[in-house]
Amino acid sequence: MPVESIKGRGATRNATPTRFNLKERTVDGDWLDSVEALDGMQKRRTTVTIEHPKTILTRNASPDIGFDRSINAYRGCEHGCIYCFARPSHAFHDLSPGVDFESRLFVKPRAAQLLHAVLSKPGYECAPIAMGTNTDPYQPIEERWRVTRSVIELLVETRHPFTITTKSDRVLRDLDLLKPAAELGIVSVALSVTSLDPKIARTLEPRAPTPPRRIAAIKQLNAAGVPCYVAIAPVVPQITDHELEHIVEAAVEAGAPGGFYLPVRLPQEVAPLFRAWLEEHFPDRAKKVMATIQSLRGGRDNDPNFFSRMRGQGPWADLLKTRFEKAAQKYGLRQAKFGLRRDLFQPPQGDQLRLL
Repeated sequence: MPVESIKGRGATRNATPTRFNLKERTVDGDWLDSVEALDGMQKRRTTVTIEHPKTILTRNASPDIGFDRSINAYRGCEHGCIYCFARPSHAFHDLSPGVDFESRLFVKPRAAQLLHAVLSKPGYECAPIAMGTNTDPYQPIEERWRVTRSVIELLVETRHPFTITTKSDRVLRDLDLLKPAAELGIVSVALSVTSLDPKIARTLEPRAPTPPRRIAAIKQLNAAGVPCYVAIAPVVPQITDHELEHIVEAAVEAGAPGGFYLPVRLPQEVAPLFRAWLEEHFPDRAKKVMATIQSLRGGRDNDPNFFSRMRGQGPWADLLKTRFEKAAQKYGLRQAKFGLRRDLFQPPQGDQLRLL
């Protein structure tokens, strides 16, 4: 696909993935090839493919991440956040980390059944399961597939601790499950707010809920007794960093007990996609933005090293840290701590899920 500007999409291009030595795509006579030839760009509709994985629990041993297991009900994400570090994973499917990542989605409808099997194994050791670590568990297709909800139903049934990271107020639809989980002390939510500016949000995260809806979700969750923290992630220098203090203030007013921030990361294919997005939407400051990011990342577009990848390095990293700490102190925002109970876990009974 040529460089394109698609209303409602985050990426401005759909380059063929090359990192895994996959073959170049060829024109095969499909009618979509003719559309592209005539119109100059391919029209995109979101498609969903059912995936049948053998396991649903992903383990990690990263020393700078506060969890060792996670569940991702979907691959790809329709929110279309241009900075999403999960974009490169689409290349494993011979799909582009660009527009394909936002429009060629995969769903795992048997996620709850697969988790049931894991939790039923003798000797399973309970520890919090993180949801939303790769793609958003409450992206638009959750409304139809309800995979995230089915997983939460099982976690509540077995009293298993879990965390949710999302940038969607769709999480409120599961409040009937989250409230009893919060009463047991087995759940916490982090809601991502990157900007309070609707115009910036529309280009940065084109299909995610608007900033006011996210702030309102933080307020409603905390009012219901569900601990919901604010995740100012990512902070994009020269684009959203000036809003850091304002987001902290808005989150505290909404009842957020704590929060955290993360500088933008641009791994692998995300960096060229982000550069193209800058040229499309912020050509006046594109070079300045990348220069600042590189100063945070040791002179590169991305720093993959543990610990420094989460905070950055150099004067800009120090400045962000100081600003966040001062804002947190001023408005009374604590550091996000997800201390959840593990002692209540009860393995599933039988081969089928119990009714609540």
